[in-house]
Amino acid sequence: MVATPEKLQSTHEQLLNQHRVAVLLMGYGEVESYEDFANYNEQALNLLTAKFAPVPTWIYPPLARLLALFDRHEWGHQHHDFISPHNAIFEKQRAGIEKHLQAKWGEGVQVFKAFNFCAPFLPKQVLAEIKNQGFDKILIYPLLVVDSIFTSGIAIEQVNNALSEMAEGNEHWVKGLRYIPSFYNETAYIDLIAHLVEEKITADLASAYLPSQIGIVLMNHGCPHKAKGFTSGITESQILYDLVREKLIHCYPLISIGWLNHDTPLIEWTQPNVEQAAQNLIQLGAKAVIFMPIGFATENHETLLDVHHIIHALHKKHSDVNYVQMPCVNDHPEFLDIAAQWANAHIGELLSEQTVAVNPQLAVAHHHHHHH
Repeated sequence: MVATPEKLQSTHEQLLNQHRVAVLLMGYGEVESYEDFANYNEQALNLLTAKFAPVPTWIYPPLARLLALFDRHEWGHQHHDFISPHNAIFEKQRAGIEKHLQAKWGEGVQVFKAFNFCAPFLPKQVLAEIKNQGFDKILIYPLLVVDSIFTSGIAIEQVNNALSEMAEGNEHWVKGLRYIPSFYNETAYIDLIAHLVEEKITADLASAYLPSQIGIVLMNHGCPHKAKGFTSGITESQILYDLVREKLIHCYPLISIGWLNHDTPLIEWTQPNVEQAAQNLIQLGAKAVIFMPIGFATENHETLLDVHHIIHALHKKHSDVNYVQMPCVNDHPEFLDIAAQWANAHIGELLSEQTVAVNPQLAVAHHHHHHH
């Protein structure tokens, strides 16, 4: 057998690819130009709302345009031309996690960011780039706390749609795939959240309030109770809250879950919402209330604008209470370190396992036969 240049090149590429993994870090993405509101809303309606709201699809485009008017009013007029910091923070998270991973694995591991709703970083666009760069092993990593069909689930939906479109010939280009579902029960994340709350209380509140007078609202992403049979993340969110609460309750007895709901008609959402949770704690004697997002890893308009509105409404009713709004973990150095650690085992498996060639043409429908 003669080793032609083509064969040598092919063998060389295979050896290179065996030591390479593309980490697909996925977030929501948020609008940076108000002109994009309608398009963003239409994608969100298709991917999210369709799974729990009885809304016909033909209404999505006009509804998206209507919602865009409300968004423009809120972001533009009520909040002085607010632009969400989400995308910039997410890029810092991507770069930080990649730095940690490359320190361990070398430059063969790269982290690519994808946004569920924002071009030019839609999953199909980013996967095309990953393929073009010669990667054939992928770690899908939604950087969202709650694993449900509304968060991590839509990431998988978009990846599957893109991979189906990109399948060519009788061998799929993806040879290895892993997935990190969520970190709602990861000790390192829970400890970090509790530590950040304790740190904030020590710095800003401990000298003026007794521990029993400090209320803590731990904020989760709101979930609909009925979602066409999909699990909507309530169980995971509740577990996350319980685990963080356990770390804090003995020092600070006034703790409540608070759900950041999208109040839509006809839908039953998780309770208590954040405003109700804070009211309950004030009734029990809280003179200061801390709002800590635990169900979001990255800052977004919900953790900023929605919580701002809630605090404003509470201040009107209880002006004598001190309200403290805390940030998400964002690009906190400790968070980036532990987020990279969660990926290590999966990258190790992808690098060490035998590649599997998948032939999409073999995926024919098999009919189930009853034998009488």
